[in-house]
Amino acid sequence: MEMTVREFIAELASNSPAPGGGSVAALSGSLAAALVCMVAQLTVNNAGMEEQRQMQMQQVLEQVSVLRQSLQEHVDEDTAAFTRVMEAYRLPKGTAAEREQRSGAIQQALQGAAIHPLKVAGECLSVLRYSCVVIEYGNSNALSDAGVAVLMAYSGVVGALLNVAINLRGIKDQDFCKSMDAEKASLLIEARELRDEAQNILNSRA
Repeated sequence: MEMTVREFIAELASNSPAPGGGSVAALSGSLAAALVCMVAQLTVNNAGMEEQRQMQMQQVLEQVSVLRQSLQEHVDEDTAAFTRVMEAYRLPKGTAAEREQRSGAIQQALQGAAIHPLKVAGECLSVLRYSCVVIEYGNSNALSDAGVAVLMAYSGVVGALLNVAINLRGIKDQDFCKSMDAEKASLLIEARELRDEAQNILNSRA
């Protein structure tokens, strides 16, 4: 996150496996949150808006600002989670004890790498909910910006869940996997419903 945009894109395009899709999913969510904040501010600072709508957008602004900051941090945290998995795979495996220790470390790292993007997906879903609010009640002059926020937040949810799924493939704890799969399914269902709801509202206001 300390890189310039050009530097980040260049690093992403390199043959290094990290940053990768998980970081991009978190970045998508943070960009969506930034757009929601922008639309909210354009509503709050519009003297022609009724006071109740301004107050509503002020609350949205405060809550989404927290999500934006958190998702920005997840961009780097996803890379760190991936690095821990790679480090576990590099542990020595010459003896039975080393192999057992390595296997345990891999499983622990994979679970961490699955839990983290699930958290990202949940925060992106929260941003998506607020995106629907600003599409419906935000400044109509920024309607397209609110629409892009929906698309970016939805992409963040789906992208993060893809990273959950890829890490679950290597986890042996079936109870853990079933629990994660259930949460994944729930998040995806709500994300699709919100995306469709937002599109309907967008069409009615456009």
